[in-house]
Amino acid sequence: MDFKTLSETRYSVRAYSGEPVTEDQLQYILECARLAPSAVNLQPWKFYVMTSQTDRELLQQCYKRDWLSQAPLYILLTVQHDVEWVRSDGKRHGDIDIAIAAEHICLAAAELGLGSCWVCNFNAQLCHELLKLPETEEPVVLIPIGKAAADLKPSEKKRKDMAEIVVRR
Repeated sequence: MDFKTLSETRYSVRAYSGEPVTEDQLQYILECARLAPSAVNLQPWKFYVMTSQTDRELLQQCYKRDWLSQAPLYILLTVQHDVEWVRSDGKRHGDIDIAIAAEHICLAAAELGLGSCWVCNFNAQLCHELLKLPETEEPVVLIPIGKAAADLKPSEKKRKDMAEIVVRR
């Protein structure tokens, strides 16, 4: 599948079959994320793979949605503030790097026929506490991954027209 088609067909999955993700699929997804570009190639991220019921239940406390519990695994992406690149004006770049890695995860999953969903609206402070993360790490994105439920119908994609987002100078 070409990149444009992959981008067009990928959508946020909010209903999962519960079928497990294979180790080969997981390794492929993680390798794609590892290869994502980052500022100054610092790769200021950690990918926490949560497959156990106990770990998944911890994260479910941080984002209370019924559909989340259906996914067989979660990948929590954290930024390492002591590693991220900082511009000379003080602007930190880690969140941007995490966003790129997160999209690599979602596109790799879609390429394998798996569903995923970006979740940023979770309680990051509670997540930090429950997982006992180092002070220098901040949870940024939670991505459930799994096979989409058979009866799930993708919602219509809403994207701005090219003229609204592109400025040629």
